[in-house]
Amino acid sequence: HFYFLSIENASEEPRVLCLVQDTTNAKTVNERLTLNLPASTTLSKLFEDVAHKASYVNGTFDLAWGKTGDMGSLDPSSEMSLTESGFEPGKRNFLQLTDKDGEQPQIASDESGTAGSSGLDDSSQERFIGPLPRDGTVGCSSDYSSPSYSYSSILNKSDTGYVGLVNQAMTCYLNSLLQTLFMTPEFRNALYNWEFEESEEDPVTSIPYQLQRLFLLLQTSKKRAIETTDVTRSFGWDSSEAWQQHDVQELCRVMFDALEQKWKQTEQADLINQLYQGKLKDYVRCLECGYESWRIDTYLDIPLVIRPFGASQAYGSVVRVSLPPSLMSLPFFMIIEVLIQVCEEIKGLRFLHFPYLLTLQLKRFDFDYTTMHRIKLNDRMSFPEELDMGPFIDVEDEKSPQTESCTDSGAENEGSCHSDQMSNDFSADDGVDEGICLDSASSTERVLKPKSSLTFELFSVMVHSGSAAGGHYYACIKSFSDGQWYSFNDQHVSKITQEDIRKTYGGSLGSRGYYSSAFASSTNAYMLIYRLKDPSRNAKYLDCDDFPEHIKHLVQREKESEEQEKRQREIERNTCKIKLFCMHPVKMMAMMENKLEVHKDKTLREATEMAYKLMELDGVVPLDCCRLVKYDEFHEYLERSYEGEDDTPMGLLLGGVKSSYMFDLLLETRRAEQVFQPYKPGEVRCVHVVDLKSDTIAPPVSIRAYLNQSITEFKQLIAQVKLSAETMRVVLERCYNDLRLLYVPNKTLKAEGFFRSNKVFVESSESPDHQVTFTDSLLWKLLDRHGNTIRLFVSLPVQSPGTNRTICQKVGGDTEEGSKGNRNSVEAILEESTEKLKNLSLQQQQGSSTSDSQKSSDTSDFEHIESPSPSQEPDSSSVSAVVAVDNRELENRIRAASGGSGGGAYSDPETQFPGEERSDSEVNNDRSTSSVDSDILSSSHSSDTLCNADSGPIQLANGLDSHSITSSRRSKANEGKKETWDTAEEDSGTDSEYDENGKSKAESYYLYFRAEPYAQEDGSGEGGQKCVLVHVDKRITLSAFKQNLEPFVGVTSTQFKVFRVYANNQEFESVRLNETLSSFSDDNKITIRLGRALKKGEYRVKVYQLLVNDAEPCKFLVDTVFAKGMTVKQSKEELMPQLKDQCKLDLNIDKFRLRKKTWKNPGTVFLDYHVYEEDINISSNWEVFLEVLDGPEKMKSMSQLAVLTRRWTPAQMKLEPFQEVVLESSSVEELKETVCVEISGIPLENLEFAKGRGTFPCDISVLEIHQDLDWNPKVSTLNVWPLYICDDGAVVFYRDSTEEPMEQSEDERNELMKKESSRLLKTGHRVSYSPRKEKALKIYLDGGPVKDPGQD
Repeated sequence: HFYFLSIENASEEPRVLCLVQDTTNAKTVNERLTLNLPASTTLSKLFEDVAHKASYVNGTFDLAWGKTGDMGSLDPSSEMSLTESGFEPGKRNFLQLTDKDGEQPQIASDESGTAGSSGLDDSSQERFIGPLPRDGTVGCSSDYSSPSYSYSSILNKSDTGYVGLVNQAMTCYLNSLLQTLFMTPEFRNALYNWEFEESEEDPVTSIPYQLQRLFLLLQTSKKRAIETTDVTRSFGWDSSEAWQQHDVQELCRVMFDALEQKWKQTEQADLINQLYQGKLKDYVRCLECGYESWRIDTYLDIPLVIRPFGASQAYGSVVRVSLPPSLMSLPFFMIIEVLIQVCEEIKGLRFLHFPYLLTLQLKRFDFDYTTMHRIKLNDRMSFPEELDMGPFIDVEDEKSPQTESCTDSGAENEGSCHSDQMSNDFSADDGVDEGICLDSASSTERVLKPKSSLTFELFSVMVHSGSAAGGHYYACIKSFSDGQWYSFNDQHVSKITQEDIRKTYGGSLGSRGYYSSAFASSTNAYMLIYRLKDPSRNAKYLDCDDFPEHIKHLVQREKESEEQEKRQREIERNTCKIKLFCMHPVKMMAMMENKLEVHKDKTLREATEMAYKLMELDGVVPLDCCRLVKYDEFHEYLERSYEGEDDTPMGLLLGGVKSSYMFDLLLETRRAEQVFQPYKPGEVRCVHVVDLKSDTIAPPVSIRAYLNQSITEFKQLIAQVKLSAETMRVVLERCYNDLRLLYVPNKTLKAEGFFRSNKVFVESSESPDHQVTFTDSLLWKLLDRHGNTIRLFVSLPVQSPGTNRTICQKVGGDTEEGSKGNRNSVEAILEESTEKLKNLSLQQQQGSSTSDSQKSSDTSDFEHIESPSPSQEPDSSSVSAVVAVDNRELENRIRAASGGSGGGAYSDPETQFPGEERSDSEVNNDRSTSSVDSDILSSSHSSDTLCNADSGPIQLANGLDSHSITSSRRSKANEGKKETWDTAEEDSGTDSEYDENGKSKAESYYLYFRAEPYAQEDGSGEGGQKCVLVHVDKRITLSAFKQNLEPFVGVTSTQFKVFRVYANNQEFESVRLNETLSSFSDDNKITIRLGRALKKGEYRVKVYQLLVNDAEPCKFLVDTVFAKGMTVKQSKEELMPQLKDQCKLDLNIDKFRLRKKTWKNPGTVFLDYHVYEEDINISSNWEVFLEVLDGPEKMKSMSQLAVLTRRWTPAQMKLEPFQEVVLESSSVEELKETVCVEISGIPLENLEFAKGRGTFPCDISVLEIHQDLDWNPKVSTLNVWPLYICDDGAVVFYRDSTEEPMEQSEDERNELMKKESSRLLKTGHRVSYSPRKEKALKIYLDGGPVKDPGQD
């Protein structure tokens, strides 16, 4: 929708656009006041204008810059101009309307019907000075002034006396019609005379009653604009209807039909016909014999064409338009005395009766058969203020007996064409258009004399602004009370002049042919309503004193309702709404949340009572044991208490009534023997107590400290938690991986860099650890581990590989059934290996403990002296492991223990397991194809590569590189470590766990890892699925992480894969072994699946079978591994046994090919001598097509081009199967010759081809293919536009140009359409393009539509 409004022509002085955001009220914070003022306007005048439009008393609010933080408030008394004060003409200047001295702005008097008395929520009003902005963009950069209009400034109701209507969303068409009906005295008075019987109908669904209420509000309300939701609800519309654009003429017809239905058997039953219905004669006359066939019809409006069909010039005026434009000079067969002869006939209309209210519709919407789009004709079409229709009444027809006997619509006179029935009146009218011309000079010989004076005066012009695709309606209406014209533009009502009416004619200067209207103004008249000038019938508007009694009662009820709304709105404007929290002492000690709504004049004592009842503490805690304190929910700390302010108004304590507050309130409770602690405005620190003996970190304790306190004073505060201040060490975590030991006694907390979100750790034992450098101390190591440890849920495979499928768990879980001897042997090895890992871990950590620090809870304790109990020790069944262990030995011993028949799976560690598991995503790929491109997959779940722990120093995520007393954890961890292997194939996405010598690349220093059994609460782990809860340092590499999991999986790390589980249970394999787990976070899920992991230079590949002529052309086969340097023939040889075992495909190496797969499209054919990474680019999670050949491979070199062709047979309405042709070049002639000679046999001169569209197999309906494709493009090569065939696998359709499509009956075509729709829907291809259908306008008399249960 576009809203148009203009202001009086002003001088060329620059103007300043001010956008003012009202932040003083929750309902106005999202709207803006738009002011377009001259640049010379003073600041004091700006304040006056803002006060006027915001309906505030000037001087009770402040204005501040909205987007410039370093500038203060504006001076309301300054006489400086806007430009001198820093405003920029031609740009948007953002301002904020704020409270003054913490007080809400005072509302101005409502005598003028300003926003203070409006029944609208403030959020639904558009408060405006200057040009009206476009729809939905109040205050946006698209504010503009239409150059075609010069409306005066928008006036309040006190100036115009009229009330606007709120646009619900796209209901401007409804508002225009309602205002027109309201300004029609005869319709309004008749509606008032109708009396609603509440006992007979629900008032909510009664359309006449809701219209009656609306008209009364429009006449008596003091509001600036009122809602139409009650009216649309009576139509049976829901909120979605407000977003549908409709035609105002269509609405007029539908609404009149609904009113006639509702008014049956009442005095108003024939009101619509009495006011709006006219009669005309619809005739067809033979120009040869003069016989006329006619019928009497009725009409409610008269459509007028803008220009004749196919013409480039419009009529220009309504008095030149033929009514209707249906001159029909066509051959017409008529029976004349049994003989059949061809006659010329003419069709036209003659008016027999004009209605009291004459409605003319200008048919501005047309259809352009060149572009096949709807267009709007913006040509100039003038219309007079007074229209004399007397000359166009057919007096003789109205008096004739035939006419008098045919008064009903549809009455006809039809018969044979006999010479004795010819009318001499028409003997000389051959070839003349008998459609009535409104021009006073008629070219016909027949003289039409008026029966009486039929002068109509214009009183309503409904204007459409926009295009055929959508726009905006508003109405220009003349009041019969004072003869003044008004613009009713939704909620805005303003005075306009006759000149403004003339500007709605439309058009532009000069002529541009048929499309001249495209360059004209898009704002022009669409519907005109005239009233007959007849003093005996012309009515006046009913005054309030003349209302019927039932209307007076309704007025009284509406006034009372409006006053109640006003009082409620005033209360809302003065109500503080703020979040309220309470740690309930009974309800599970949980933090409860609610919203406290308190009037700004209520005292703190009264607000406490309200909060006490709101939190249901009556009978639980005495009222005098409760108080309200200022609280910060986000940081979970108490900001201040309000001692001695029980009688202070809440508005003053909270800083006024605001849309939102930067703080909350907490209802604090105490026991009877306790005393409330005063909280001064300051900072609350969450302090964690560290216990080096138990190697744990306790949950936080709240300590109130202030930034100006020294470290010594801070330690004395913490000492209240029964810690020694003398031996206390305080560590501040300023940010991630940044630990600072606070050791300067007199330094303030502010100087140390304290912030609200900082964590503080304290330790006060007398251990020798005090004497050690902080970065070498146990405290640093414990905090370092605490900050980097994450919790992961790992799902283990159900069975181990090979014949003996067991799970070897140190944690004591049940094992699957299998060979007991082998199982016990393997378990014994793992048991011994685990003990060895434990001992090595203890040796590496002499003097320090290795148990995990429990994750600290986020709960706060507001009783600051009581320290929470430390977390419990970890479960004794948990397993700790380190990375530095010879896994080759473990692998060899497991292989030996599983020897014989049970050890086949371990005979070659590089052999893929026959029963290798596949992830859910791979299973889904069986049904169709991969969901995303492999390159995207490989990057989507991999974090930015971090250096291995063995590498040099690693840059922190925040870019810090701390030294001296502030130590980075990683710099310490890497100190003195040598640089080991670093992958040279970062782009490949795969790394090996071993270097060229077979040596493990695991870190040689300790990184925390602890695992314990875990039972899934949702039961998903039942049926043999085992889960492990792992606490691990996220700086560990994926390679080391896998080696730590070996005892739980039961195989070496090279024989299983790690899949990260994302949302919706999507799984993606993690393959970058030298990357750390830094991209993982707490509670992430990991799935372990059996199968050989990749080595350096290896790539996992998904193989799909290409079936070009199947309904499902893409079928998943296997998951395999290709290596760098391998030829295509070698990969085919390794693939053949796997295909035979898993897919039952016994293929000869020369009978299938591999080719590129891009989404679902087949691409480049890989030749046997091609080498991966040299001739063929390969990446992780790669996908290829396997295509079984019918004969020997035709592709011998990369210069050849393989094209898939398919014949279209129009005579049979059939598509033949695909056939491949191999071309030596990209020549179009070669393609046509090859198709003609090798495949089709179609003569070369008759062959036409077209490239397929979309994804393979480029499906298209046989009903569309003949016309929709670009057949026989005029190109000589295939690699240019519009073909762009540059790679193998392109689809080309061809046909015989001499073959005509099969002729079909309507039934056959419908049946074929159903079959094609079913076929294409199954393959996932579109049937045809269909734009969104417009929703028909309906008014439901039974209260609403009945939705079809089967409707989509």
